[in-house]
Amino acid sequence: MGKGDLKTRRGKIANGSYGVRRPRKVYRYVVEEETNTKAEKKEKSTAKKSK
Repeated sequence: MGKGDLKTRRGKIANGSYGVRRPRKVYRYVVEEETNTKAEKKEKSTAKKSK
C-alpha cells in the first residue's frame, strides 16, 4: 500500500484524484445577517410618511 494504491489517501494524492478516502474541500458561503435594527426601521418608516 502506498503511492500506487488508489484506495489509500496517499495514492489519491499521488494520482491527483478524489474519492471516499480523500474528499474535496467544501466551501460554505457565509450568509450575511440582516443589519436592520429597530431604529433604522423606524427612520425608514418616518421617511416614507414625510414624503
